[in-house]
Amino acid sequence: MITALADYWRLMRAGVTLARHDVILPAEYAKRLPLPAKAFGSLLRSMSGKTEGRPGERLADALESLGPAYIKLGQFLATRPDVFGVETTTDLSRLKDKLPPFPDEKARQQLEEEFGKEEAAKLFPDVGTAIAAASLAQVHRMETSDGMRAVKILRPGVDHAIMRELRAMKRAARTIETVDPNSRRMEPVAFVETVATSMEKELDLRLEAGGASEFAEIAAKTGTFAVPKVDWDRSGKTVLTTDWVNGTPLTDTEGLAKLDFDRPEMANNVTQGFLQAAIQHGVFHADMHEGNMILGDDGKLYLIDFGIVGRIGLTERRFLAEILDGFIRRDYKRVAEVHFEAGYVPADRSVGDFAQALRSVGEPIHGKPAEEVSMGRLLLQLLDFTHTFGMHLRPELVLLQKTMVQVEGVARSLDPNHNIWDAAKPVVQNWIRSEFGPAGMAKHSGQAIRSLAQRALQLPEVMDRVDAILAAQEQQAKNHQGMRLPGYIKRPVSSLAILSVTIIGSVLIGLGLFDAFFS
Repeated sequence: MITALADYWRLMRAGVTLARHDVILPAEYAKRLPLPAKAFGSLLRSMSGKTEGRPGERLADALESLGPAYIKLGQFLATRPDVFGVETTTDLSRLKDKLPPFPDEKARQQLEEEFGKEEAAKLFPDVGTAIAAASLAQVHRMETSDGMRAVKILRPGVDHAIMRELRAMKRAARTIETVDPNSRRMEPVAFVETVATSMEKELDLRLEAGGASEFAEIAAKTGTFAVPKVDWDRSGKTVLTTDWVNGTPLTDTEGLAKLDFDRPEMANNVTQGFLQAAIQHGVFHADMHEGNMILGDDGKLYLIDFGIVGRIGLTERRFLAEILDGFIRRDYKRVAEVHFEAGYVPADRSVGDFAQALRSVGEPIHGKPAEEVSMGRLLLQLLDFTHTFGMHLRPELVLLQKTMVQVEGVARSLDPNHNIWDAAKPVVQNWIRSEFGPAGMAKHSGQAIRSLAQRALQLPEVMDRVDAILAAQEQQAKNHQGMRLPGYIKRPVSSLAILSVTIIGSVLIGLGLFDAFFS
């Protein structure tokens, strides 16, 4: 009871803040509202203090003032133009996450709590003043015998504060689904769970260290990005230490303007690096804005801050690749079929009607100059059809969609003429050929046959267990009911054993032929 009251109190506080910024029933939407809503909106505006700017801009300001949990919520809301409209989500995408740093003595205290006083003094003898601070953590620079290090320290107490706010958001989402059945198509509970899961991972810097290490391996294979090396001895739950990157952040537009580098090539690296990681490896940096990229003095483009790492399975990777490939080739029917095959559109809808809707999205962009062709805009328009075709929110795609819009924005900031379709084409089509061409089908078939063979080899043991269970049931039936079971149930071992041997033999023969043919 006390917890529920605390949650509703926090939600009321958030509601008051939103009302003060005139984003609950804004004047811009008054013509669409019924009379009672208009009157209530007027009452709220009479008490509000900030009514300048577009609704999306005011919403961004309100969420930023509510703290880190709401900032992250706003960043996720920016992925839902089907709910809030393109203009509002564009405004939300500009949410910043910068705050004044906490005192150096608190940073030292956090280090001591993580490593112990003596070990902290040994590992971090001279941590400088914070050079950058966000809502969750701040970064210090430190000189070591092995070179310069970047030390990221979590804000003291931020985990408890965020957990309280997330708990209130979850309660609000459950209430919305209960009160308004029509909201369930938008999956508010699943959406908030996605936000919460992402934020909970950001509160454990060991997970970020693991993500950075994993991406360093991927970057070594693709060659499009570089990742600073993790200093594992100086990293823990609340502290992450990596190599320091000497360079210019992509947020420093004036500094970049003074540098001589190939902007089109770097824009291609941003787009292709993201797609290579997502499509080929099923993992991607899920917060790829300019603040998390540094053009190193060595000419490499560095990715930092792996607090949010997105993962997609083979089905989702195929979905992404085939959609992009379909729009590149203008094969709208195939794009529609992929949506149905993946279960993103209900089976009772028409493939032809959905293909027609996709054509209305894709055709206007073909033949236009690169600066007028936007993958982000296409993704936003696709979402406009979610209501028409009864599509539900897919939580596993929220991070992916958000990141793709970010990636395009970064690439275009580097090169206004960047053609994201031309950059995506070789990555997408090479992966489709490798996975679904003859070589890919052979690989997947081999994996399937080997998996079947391994399972088949376990059949004798499984049959023994089944035989023991049936024997026990037969004995129990005799003892309690005096019933006589049919002979084929009393003695199943011989027939099942023959079946087992037949399956194993067939699989092993098939596997041998497969290896002989493709080796």
